[in-house]
Amino acid sequence: MKKLPYGISDYERLIENDYYYVDKTMYIELLENIAEPYIMFLRPRKFGKTLFTSTLENYYDIKKVEKFEKLYGETYIGKNPTKLKNSYHILKFNFSGIDTTNEETTIKGFKEKVSIAIGGFIEKYGLDFYVNPDLTAEGLLSSLIEAFKNQRQEEKIYVIIDEYDHFANELLGFNTNQFKNLVSKNGKVRKWYEILKEGTESVIDRIFITGVAPITLDSLTSGFNIGSDKTQNIRFNEMMGFTEKELKDIMNEQSITEIEQEEIIPIMKENYDGYKFSIYGKEKMYNSNMCLYFLNSYLENKRIPNQLIDVNIASDYSKLGKMLDLCKGEEREKIIEKIVSGEGIVSEITQKFNPAIEFTETDLVSMLYYLGYLTIQDEEVGYPKLNIPNKVMKEIYSDYFLQILRRNINVDINENYTEIAREIALEGKIDKIVEMLEKYLKNLSNRDYIKFDEKYIKLIFYCIAMNLKIFGLKSEMEVQRKYPDILLIPKDKTKGYKGVMIEFKYLKKEDGSKLKEKQEEAKKQIEEYKEFEEIKEIENINCYTVVAVNDEIYVEKI
Repeated sequence: MKKLPYGISDYERLIENDYYYVDKTMYIELLENIAEPYIMFLRPRKFGKTLFTSTLENYYDIKKVEKFEKLYGETYIGKNPTKLKNSYHILKFNFSGIDTTNEETTIKGFKEKVSIAIGGFIEKYGLDFYVNPDLTAEGLLSSLIEAFKNQRQEEKIYVIIDEYDHFANELLGFNTNQFKNLVSKNGKVRKWYEILKEGTESVIDRIFITGVAPITLDSLTSGFNIGSDKTQNIRFNEMMGFTEKELKDIMNEQSITEIEQEEIIPIMKENYDGYKFSIYGKEKMYNSNMCLYFLNSYLENKRIPNQLIDVNIASDYSKLGKMLDLCKGEEREKIIEKIVSGEGIVSEITQKFNPAIEFTETDLVSMLYYLGYLTIQDEEVGYPKLNIPNKVMKEIYSDYFLQILRRNINVDINENYTEIAREIALEGKIDKIVEMLEKYLKNLSNRDYIKFDEKYIKLIFYCIAMNLKIFGLKSEMEVQRKYPDILLIPKDKTKGYKGVMIEFKYLKKEDGSKLKEKQEEAKKQIEEYKEFEEIKEIENINCYTVVAVNDEIYVEKI
């Protein structure tokens, strides 16, 4: 049985130390056979980008000829090698981990990354070259290209750039002016890419650039306008991440039984699946890092992990707020409300951002797509329809939505989710969660109530309930073409925990006399839902109607 490659992104180490490898090498052949030699490919964090760049690096490295069979013998590309295998000097850059405290530290960090990559290159290939510390990053690259041209006249370089936008993402979140300086016409980063482009006229034969978002592309475009973006190309939809078949193959290799798979695949699907990067893509993809985290924990502890999101990547998703803040005011809040409520957004996807111009609604939606907070669900009149890919992302949005509410109402709300969960699970009561909901409602402004309706109440309740980890949360789950508003179903069915079904209604203050009428309407719906087999199967379920009259809440147990 092979080891799971959780946290391993070095292809050579992975193969030589007998880790399991999900074979993506057929895409090496595909990339080589397309007409464009300079490729840009973007995916959200932790989708296997670094491992793929390492796979390319080892495959094309002229120094790895003797190890080809060992490294690739069992893969697709090993059985179907291309004409360019082991034919390049690999110059690889990784721009993650740069200190972006200020412009000076960013430029220094960028230069250090360039120096380290060039130092490794000359040592590996025996080039006579001095890494002069007095030269700028662009000066170092220019000098290296010239030295290689003079010393290796018949040979070529394959440039691989991983995390090309990592430091740019960091800057864009909190220092847009500094970002603009670096990628402006005279900016250091832009000049470096101009030199890279010049190198393609002589010794640089191929380029593969990967990252998360096309943040710097518009600013760099006149300096580097030769890259072909394959991010949304249908042929590359499954190049990174796991398909469900690939996930099942891992489980089979790890001797996870069919019975176990029947239990854990639905959990993984709900939390990690749902990503589609091409409007006409056929497969939805799982986040590979999250899957490996889950399986690693499951195999080690022989149980489903309590924490379904890896703490090592949770911090990446905490940056949602910074990116959303690029789009100001009501426009941003309108987008968040649409997303969290599950409506989805039909929008084109911006391919090049220009931070010199304020982010539009389209830019914001596109950024959420690139970061993995939204994904292509379908197409509508030829445009992508985007929605939240999975439950993990829904939790992150829910937290952010509540943050916006708290910021707007400027009230500190005690969020004791443990007590709320205990009250529901042990007693079947919803007093504490309703109390929290009422605090939000009572502190909303009159302007907020202009747009207020039943859906908005349900949205706030839903976001609070997303934090109750021991429950599965269903919002408007379809049952025989009927839609119960909220279902809280205990995840652990062995402990006798109680579940809850709630039907919401809303009345404006001037319509308060219709309270009984609304309660009866909600009660009738609850009674109807209770007769459905899908609901009857839920043990220990408690049913409530919740009617809000402006900011007053009336609860009735059925």
